Amino acid sequence: MSCIRSKNTKPEIIVRKFLWEHGFRYKLNYPRLPGKPDVVLRKYRTCVFVNGCFWHGHDNCSEFRTPKTNVAFWTKKIQRNKERDKDVQVSLAKMGWHCITIWECQLKPMIRKKTLDSLAFTLNQIFLHDHSIKPKSVIRPQKFKTSCFCVVS
Repeated sequence: MSCIRSKNTKPEIIVRKFLWEHGFRYKLNYPRLPGKPDVVLRKYRTCVFVNGCFWHGHDNCSEFRTPKTNVAFWTKKIQRNKERDKDVQVSLAKMGWHCITIWECQLKPMIRKKTLDSLAFTLNQIFLHDHSIKPKSVIRPQKFKTSCFCVVS
């Protein structure tokens, strides 16, 4: 288990290369935010989490199987990871951040392009929604009492 990396994993590097090539600039493992998200796009107020299907318990995924040995330990560990992920996303949402989760199985070569294109589309939609010109409230003129001053010289 000491050989398992938590940073710079292959799926994470695939996402980062795509974002950089398409002009999205980001920070990595940003320590000021809860959960230290894998990729933080500050301009878009968006955090991207690249999750491994096994470690984060991706439901209905062919990549996720509970190990046959020490089942109680692994079930508890994966459940704890799921709960922590949910808590982190809730706290980020309360802070006004958008969260996007990309699963390892979504980055397989056959569906990678579709997944990454939808990521770029989503980021652009978030930017347009957050930075759209909001209509100004209509200010109605108030009736003022007018008074005239005459200066006689």
